[in-house]
Amino acid sequence: MFSKIGLINFLLLYSGGEKGGLLDVNPGLIFWTIITFLILLFILKKTAWKPILQALKEREDNIRASLEKAEQARKEAEEILEKNRKNLSEAEEQVKKIIEEGREYASKLRNEIISRANVEAQKMLENAKQEIENKKQEALIELKGIVADLSIQAAEKILEETLDKEKHKKLVEKLIQNLPKG
Repeated sequence: MFSKIGLINFLLLYSGGEKGGLLDVNPGLIFWTIITFLILLFILKKTAWKPILQALKEREDNIRASLEKAEQARKEAEEILEKNRKNLSEAEEQVKKIIEEGREYASKLRNEIISRANVEAQKMLENAKQEIENKKQEALIELKGIVADLSIQAAEKILEETLDKEKHKKLVEKLIQNLPKG
């Protein structure tokens, strides 16, 4: 940096001593510089300006098209994202519904199984009661027969005469029927 400042000071000092230094204004040089610049600008306009502008326009169009495509892609991505969110929400609702239906079905099935078991137990209890009643009736009938036979034998011994067995049975059955039921 100091070397640049020193160079500038040197040029100023050197030009200050004589006329026509680097920092002096020369109107002829300014005129020719402007003319050269305008000619160069005219040549560039005739030869290179259209291709440069066309290249810039193509570049601008490409950038604009890329931006439009990017915007379209962004919109499509947002639509897809929204659709996916909606699908996910629907799937979650379906899962909740399926789980609830499963719970209801399990509860219904449990109640049905309990009901069947209760009905089956009630049937078994009724069958057992009926079987007990049947066995009781069979035992009573058998007991009546045994009592009748014993009564006949006892009556024979008491009366010491032999009666007809058929008459004795009828007599005993009549007595048994007159007994209180229990």
